[in-house]
Parts: sequence; structure tokens; C-alpha cells
Amino acid sequence: MPASLMLAGAGKMGGAMLAGWLDAGLNPRRATIIDPVPTREIADLCAGRGVALNPPDPEPAAVLVLGIKPQGLDGAAPALDRLIGRDTLLVSILAGKTVADLRGRLPRARAVVRAMPNLPASIGRGATGAYANPEVAPGQRTAAEALLAANGTVAWLADETQIDAVTAVSGSGPAYVFLLAEALAEAGVAAGLAPDVARDLARATVVGAGALLAASPAEAAELRRNVTSPGGTTAAALDVLMRPDGLGALMREAVAAAQRRAGELSG
Repeated sequence: MPASLMLAGAGKMGGAMLAGWLDAGLNPRRATIIDPVPTREIADLCAGRGVALNPPDPEPAAVLVLGIKPQGLDGAAPALDRLIGRDTLLVSILAGKTVADLRGRLPRARAVVRAMPNLPASIGRGATGAYANPEVAPGQRTAAEALLAANGTVAWLADETQIDAVTAVSGSGPAYVFLLAEALAEAGVAAGLAPDVARDLARATVVGAGALLAASPAEAAELRRNVTSPGGTTAAALDVLMRPDGLGALMREAVAAAQRRAGELSG
């Protein structure tokens, strides 16, 4: 963990990462949260764990994590720039905001890591894609790795342009899985199950399949084949889901839409 950490913007994603860092052993006395309108959950977390919240004259930290809304960067930039010291590593989780965007609005920023985490970071099961610009020193990259790995899996990217694809796949991906659980429950009701039974079975199925995928060295496609008997009930369902206009086509369309939106946010 870095010697000192400042989180600017503790919304759902920033708050999830903070909870993960604290659970992973981040010293609360080395953390500062800057958020003009913190949620009750963040205020209670800071009060309960001894994390400084909106101190009057914060000093620049070794690592400044930007967790504000991408659309709020322009308005917040002057105040944020004052929080960057000569040796501060800037870690941004702002979708669509490139290193050039960040350095153009935050003149003091030199070493920048762009990261795209996702919501399961709050329980240490997140997936984060990250890119470091050439000014990031080895020690700073190690500090960033420690922070991001505390929230789950980290994949470093050689090309910054891949961040938008990461945003579309894993950044937004938990919502796709939650929608799958919703849709499966609704289909269960349509098939005759009581709503609470359909909901519980759908939820447990998604959770259990995810746990099996995490525990098994097999690829997802192999696991799918393992539970599909030729001519059986699963095969009948997959014949629908895997048709040319089925789930695969919808997922490609959805990821492409999210990737386009991430690019639009950089404008």
C-alpha cells in the first residue's frame, strides 16, 4: 500500500474501492477522502475507521485516486490540481478521460495510471484493467498494483486505447450479470414458479456458476459443454441462446455500445 492515499470522489465505485482497501489492510490514518457531498455510508465508514473526511487543508498524497464523475472533471479540476504534489501518482478511474485529457486539465499531473475497476472491488473480487503512462516510476507502479490488486484481479494494458474496451467488458460487466439473474428469474415466473422461488433459484444459480468458474481451471466454454447433455434440456435452451441473433450477438452489440459511450465521455 502507498505511504499516503487521497480519494477524490467517493461515489459507488470510489466507495467500493475504499472499502476493499480498508479490508485489505490500508492504514486508515494514511487515507484522506475528499467529497463535497459524501453519502451517509461513506461518512459512517470514515468515522468508524478513522479515515479523514474533507480536512480543511489537505496535503498532497503519494497517490491521488480520482473517483469523481467524468462529466465533473472540468469543474473540479482547479481544486484537484492543488492536491497534486511533485511526486504524486494520479490514478484515474474516470471512464473516457484519457491521459492527455487529465494532464491538460491538471497541469501538475505527470505520472498517471488510468484504471477501470468494477463494483465487486468492494468485496475483493473486482476486475481492473490499468494503463501506466511512461512517467510512472517503477515504485509508483508497484504502489498502484498494490492498491488495485487489493480489490481483485488486475490486468495491465500496453495500449491506452484498450481502456474503453475494458470499460465495456468488465467495468460495466457486473450489470450484465445482474440483468441475467433478473431475466432468469422472470423466465422462471413465466414457466410457473412463484416469484420468490424463481428469484432465489436464479440468484443462487448465477452465484454458484460464478464460483465454479473461479474455482475451475477450465475455460468457460468447456464448463458449458460439461453441463450440456446432447439432446437434453440444457441443449434445447442453448439452441435458442446460441443462435445467430442470440446471446452472443446481443453481447457484442451491448459491449460495442458501451465502448462507444466511453469514447464519447472523452469529448
